[in-house]
Amino acid sequence: MGLNDIPSSERLHIGFFGRRNAGKSSIVNAVTNQGLSLVSDVAGTTTDPVYKAMELLPLGPVVIIDTAGFDDEGELGQMRVQSTRKALNRTDIAVLVTDAQVGIGQWERELVELFEKKQIPFLIAVNKTDIVSGKVQGENCAYVSAKTGDGIEELKEKLGALADKPGRAARIIGDKLERNDLVVLVVPIDESAPKGRLILPQQQTIRDILDADACAVVVKDTELGDTLKTLGKKPRLVITDSQAFASANRQTPPGIMLTSFSILMARYKGFLDTAVEGAAAIDRLKSGDRVLISEGCTHHRQCGDIGTVKIPGWLKKHTGMEIDISTTSGREFPDDLSQYSLVIHCGGCMLTPREMSLRMKCASDQDVPFTNYGVAIAHMTGILKRSVEIFPHLYNKL
Repeated sequence: MGLNDIPSSERLHIGFFGRRNAGKSSIVNAVTNQGLSLVSDVAGTTTDPVYKAMELLPLGPVVIIDTAGFDDEGELGQMRVQSTRKALNRTDIAVLVTDAQVGIGQWERELVELFEKKQIPFLIAVNKTDIVSGKVQGENCAYVSAKTGDGIEELKEKLGALADKPGRAARIIGDKLERNDLVVLVVPIDESAPKGRLILPQQQTIRDILDADACAVVVKDTELGDTLKTLGKKPRLVITDSQAFASANRQTPPGIMLTSFSILMARYKGFLDTAVEGAAAIDRLKSGDRVLISEGCTHHRQCGDIGTVKIPGWLKKHTGMEIDISTTSGREFPDDLSQYSLVIHCGGCMLTPREMSLRMKCASDQDVPFTNYGVAIAHMTGILKRSVEIFPHLYNKL
């Protein structure tokens, strides 16, 4: 995988925030040494957040986020501010850009409160120090001039010191494997499968297996049974696409552990325990209850789409109830979840761990059960216990 192929969800996200004309875009251009953002003396030049994946030394692969002024005005301005607030959910490190001539005011204090509330490590970049020495003092301050370039390298070094990624499992599955273990991966090829490639969780899982010096065998769901019979050794594990859970369960003999890509992604993103606990809420659903089905990516929905067709159908069949289904995709995720009895999320492969953590916390704070596709499907298929056997602390709880 080349540098440009590293997915956004695996990159450190650095967001630049502040009021209009503080010099956010100028700082972004100076830090990246590129003209990523349009710069003008006219307040409010940056409208919607600008996202740019790149390599930034000493940090490595990152996504730079340049946001609109937090003090924007009017109806359109408030929409821009709302977009800026949403960008915080994707931010691993925040840079609060202030004007050395202005100092810290209402808008800066409000942003700092948001950083602290969302537990985002941050720096204050005091800009325009070529005009006046900074009025802002503090250990987490960097004094810079976007115009002259002074202090930019020091700012980047301070960012590097904050660059510890948010907590997630170190591996997808590799830490559960030993050298020369055999793992069979089940990849259905149907109308919903992308042409000519594997989806991201499948690619990442294969790489993690290889990094563990284990062997990955990839088969279609229709070939799993015959493949298991012809292999020269017993597999350590079968990993299936969640949509094929029932078929994979029938074809995988007892004694071979079985799980899904979605379950492994929930672990990798740090919410598997919550997802397993939340799945129990499926059995408590009543007619008229609302369930939110949320995906972290946007894609062309086909007639057999898992989020809008298959899971709603499985819920109705499993519960025997008429469930009211709502769906969201991409960066859409409601702050108010009080109307829902359950949230079923995708594996989150296109979202950062921080985004997934915030979505999970949003549900937890409102006492709304939160699970994911793979766990929910395993629960409704009656094989949830089997699907987490590779994780004894969960297996022993079920």
